[in-house]
Amino acid sequence: MSEQHEEVLGKAYDARLMRRLLGYLRPHRRAVAIALASIIGYSVLQLAQPYLTKLAIDDHITTGNLEGLDRIALAFLVVLVGSFVLEYLQTYTMQMMGQRIMFDLRMEIYRHLQRLDVRFYDRNPVGRLMTRVTTDVDTLNDLFASGVISVFRDVFTLSGIMVVLIVMDWRLALVAFSVLPFIAWITHWFRRNARDSYRQVRGWIAKINAFLQENITGMATVQVFGRERINYDQFDHINSRHRDAHVASIFYYATFYPAVELLGSVATALLIWYGGGRVVQGTVELGALVAFLQYSQRFFKPISDLSEKFNVMQSAMASSERIFDLLDTPPLVESPREAKSSVVQGGGRIRFEHVWFAYQRDDFVLRDVSFEVSPGERIGVVGASGAGKTTLINLLMRFYDVNQGRITIDGVDIREMKLGDLRKQFGLVLQDVYLFSGTIRENIRLGHEEIGDQQVRAAAASVRADRFIDGIPNGFDGEVAERGTTLSTGQRQLLSFARALAFAPDVLLLDEATSSVDTETEHLIQDALRTLMKERTTIAIAHRLSTVQDMDKILVFHKGELREIGNHQELLLQRGLYHTLYQLQYRDQEELPIKLTDWSESPTVG
Repeated sequence: MSEQHEEVLGKAYDARLMRRLLGYLRPHRRAVAIALASIIGYSVLQLAQPYLTKLAIDDHITTGNLEGLDRIALAFLVVLVGSFVLEYLQTYTMQMMGQRIMFDLRMEIYRHLQRLDVRFYDRNPVGRLMTRVTTDVDTLNDLFASGVISVFRDVFTLSGIMVVLIVMDWRLALVAFSVLPFIAWITHWFRRNARDSYRQVRGWIAKINAFLQENITGMATVQVFGRERINYDQFDHINSRHRDAHVASIFYYATFYPAVELLGSVATALLIWYGGGRVVQGTVELGALVAFLQYSQRFFKPISDLSEKFNVMQSAMASSERIFDLLDTPPLVESPREAKSSVVQGGGRIRFEHVWFAYQRDDFVLRDVSFEVSPGERIGVVGASGAGKTTLINLLMRFYDVNQGRITIDGVDIREMKLGDLRKQFGLVLQDVYLFSGTIRENIRLGHEEIGDQQVRAAAASVRADRFIDGIPNGFDGEVAERGTTLSTGQRQLLSFARALAFAPDVLLLDEATSSVDTETEHLIQDALRTLMKERTTIAIAHRLSTVQDMDKILVFHKGELREIGNHQELLLQRGLYHTLYQLQYRDQEELPIKLTDWSESPTVG
């Protein structure tokens, strides 16, 4: 999905898309029937008003026969009241139906977004997906609430008026219809230019949204490097172009509607000129001419409405195409239809068997990786940036699927397990902690009410997080701002530990979990981890070698390959890559036994 995709309007009407959109009306068939019935009834009543006027003039007013005029006046009043009731019913029903369809569609999109794999989110910006759930769904609401059904009202009204006019007097009808070629031309002109103008406005508003999302998110960087004026000028340029495009579009609207009104007035003038002469000649009754004038006024309004519906229809087609493109995107990682037994309690035996993986085609991040993790074993993973350490966790959690080889737990390929059963065995702590708006208690529990308050407090106490929690207002009920901005990096990290432990995982996965905390906080976490890792399988990715020295086994990765396996002492004695990493972290550079430049295959350290 490219930026150009945001601007494409597509066809004004696409039968394939419309059939799919109309499918969302099925659960609301009763509301659709009520709306259609009210539209037909309203249109009939609109046709009745001029005819009642004709009867009143020709049968009573011009003849001086007032008997029965009161009944026509009463009928006219009934028609007006009935028109009000039916229009209210139509508007209320259609707006209510539009809101319910919007609700259903947003829930369907969000449910689908939750099923999509991480690779999809790697390719698609968040702002674009937000547009699908908000702006594009709102556009479809315009279609359902005031477009697709109300088009029937306009078409029915136009058809009814044309039939009545021809039946009443076909000569006067031809006079009224004489301006239709000019209306057809001005309508075609409006549609063509409004379409191009709308595309430009939509394109620039998309650029505004993208600019704001990027720069508001990175406001700290903008302020640190003094880019306020530069960014202000850039936004001024984008905003100005959007304004100019919108002003250009106003010209077409400001021309079209007065032009239709003018042509309608011309038709009225022609009717008065021609019809008035025939009234004087006695070939047309006065009431019929008055009815013709009223019908002609009602005739041109639906034409204007249909032109406006053209824009609604066109934008709805574009929005529906983008929404269905998202909904039709299949998740690359799914639970199998017939899943095998889930992971056994106690962690299971984890095996990577000749695993190859690439985020992009043929650019392998892991190359023929094989190792085994026994239940209760503590594994450390070290290596330079880009060596493939975090990818191990991504594959183990099935955020991605391997290209070659397989990963098994107790001999069962993880691709044959239900995703929920697989992932609930793991407790994951990342370097970049994500906290949600809400309370501290809610961020530890994450909506799982089976985790009681006592478990929440115990988890926080295990990682020493209760020390700072008790010190803030309202304690565990203290509010957490979006992404936890009101907490320090160390505090957010401690909460992520408490969150993972509250779920009592069989396998603890740590991805640089202590790299963003100060030394004192790291010591607190290390003390907690020694207790927590007992009788629990642990896989810890670490930058600081001090966090993995006590592990049962350490895996050393370099350029996607597993180069060394062993505990801390065994790896030091091998004097290989681990030995080099150790010396780089614990000795001054001039004390190194060899120069770093001599290690063409050694990891770089920045």
